[in-house]
Amino acid sequence: MPTKTTKKTVKPKPYESKAIIQSISATSRASIKVKDNFFTVEYQEERIIPDIKGVDIEEERRLLWDTVNAECDNQIEEISKTFKK
Repeated sequence: MPTKTTKKTVKPKPYESKAIIQSISATSRASIKVKDNFFTVEYQEERIIPDIKGVDIEEERRLLWDTVNAECDNQIEEISKTFKK
């Protein structure tokens, strides 16, 4: 009796990016209401990655987010001090 052969379907591998990160950027925005007024602050920063070798991109992103969020927090704090007197 002949044996049945089955075809195995091979899933193609997912595409992997070939791009090289040369810069990263982040924007942070926050709003605050003081009495009847709304104030919105925004800060954006871009960083150039000089040499990808030896650079931890994930850590660079984390540090960048920390920087832009801290700047918005500082601006909100300054508005609060100025207008909530």
